[in-house]
Amino acid sequence: MSDIIKNRYDFVLYFDVENGNPNGDPDAGNMPRIDPETGFGIVTDVCLKRKIRNYVEVVKEGEPGYDIYIRRGTTLNANDLRAFAELGIDSKDIASLKKSDPELDRKIRDFMCKTFFDIRTFGAVMTTFVKNSLNCGQVRGPVQLTFSRSVDPIVQQEISITRVAITTEEDAKKKPNEMGNKYVIPYGLYRCEGYVSANLARKTTGFSEDDLQLLWESLINMFEIDHSAARGKMAVRSLIVFKHDSELGNASSWKLFESVETKKREGIIVPRSIEDYEDIAVDKSRVPDSVEVLRLV
Repeated sequence: MSDIIKNRYDFVLYFDVENGNPNGDPDAGNMPRIDPETGFGIVTDVCLKRKIRNYVEVVKEGEPGYDIYIRRGTTLNANDLRAFAELGIDSKDIASLKKSDPELDRKIRDFMCKTFFDIRTFGAVMTTFVKNSLNCGQVRGPVQLTFSRSVDPIVQQEISITRVAITTEEDAKKKPNEMGNKYVIPYGLYRCEGYVSANLARKTTGFSEDDLQLLWESLINMFEIDHSAARGKMAVRSLIVFKHDSELGNASSWKLFESVETKKREGIIVPRSIEDYEDIAVDKSRVPDSVEVLRLV
């Protein structure tokens, strides 16, 4: 494992969707998420974190230190037990063991951070067992994402579809096909903002330079291994990173974020592709010399 990161980072990610549903809302029939007051589209931080986890799980399959804590097919308790097994701890004796070893909580936490990439990156709450006898602690991760919001209002479009495979024999006698629907956005360009804390990496999780490079790689390629008919055509259009020259940073993140912008081209009323927008630009006059601007996409 490489050295722990020493610089704070802030970043802006732009991605778009064409004829797809980037993040369905289960409370609204899985329609694309939307701000009802403004009509702007929303993609949750949890949605993007899932795609990052999936990417790491694929490209780092079987490599020590890159297991995924929150993933389909594995319970959280089973992952928690790995720390207890590694450290030779019986969960029934945890109270007395902590009295005899004041560093036990830290040892458990360190094992979880070292073993699971997503804990080392995003943090986790690892207190799920009955009667709290299996407690791996809580970790605040150095990498945090905001909700993504579309640059312009979106349109939720319902499309009717037909299915020739009938569910039951009884229904097959009555009708040749069945009707259904799916929800899509004809086009939407989304913006997400994120933060990487070197301070939390040093004090808590050990998030390293290798982890950081894997994070950038994941953000750039997360849609490439996540194609589906439901999500349509999705692509990362820009990743702009602000690298501070210190652990705690040299400028407010909101000021740096405000230096990045794009707008519709003249004459475009309803955007239908990335070409309908001007270049995603950084006004470097608003960025201090102590912050380096890295354009990764």
